[in-house]
Amino acid sequence: MKARLILSSVLLILLSFSLAAQDKGSKNPASKSSTVDSIRKGTLPTAELEATFKATLTLATLTGRWTPLTDGVMGEEKEDKYSIVSASKIGNDEWVINARIQYNKQDMIVPLPVQVKWAGDTAVLLVDKLQMPGGGTYSARVLIYGKTYAGSWKGGGHSGLLNGVIITQKP
Repeated sequence: MKARLILSSVLLILLSFSLAAQDKGSKNPASKSSTVDSIRKGTLPTAELEATFKATLTLATLTGRWTPLTDGVMGEEKEDKYSIVSASKIGNDEWVINARIQYNKQDMIVPLPVQVKWAGDTAVLLVDKLQMPGGGTYSARVLIYGKTYAGSWKGGGHSGLLNGVIITQKP
């Protein structure tokens, strides 16, 4: 249970970053068209993507499902929910995701270091061998597209797949 909670927190953080990178869209068709053209050409300003990403992850809830993997076989799908308080860029592709974790009657905000890579306008969150206190070492890849997330993780002797939707609260 503890390993699953830690893994869920890592995955939530990764997913939140990816979503924030998505263009929220514009009511101005010309502006939206120029944004789409910029994405296709790979010229969308990084600052714009990062600002959208950060806004998407601020006060965000990721709600979805995860499926354990055992020897390449998918197990029973289970519901999952992650809460992200904020995201902050601290280096070139280095970010800290502040995730809210509720476990064993404790409610805490935990800073999780992640890398954010870009595939066009889509953020991909990377966690590589993150040591969690008392919970093992975890790695994950989470893709955020629009208001959805999908990814895979491994660690603590387990692995799995996850997917769902992202809801950002208004501050």
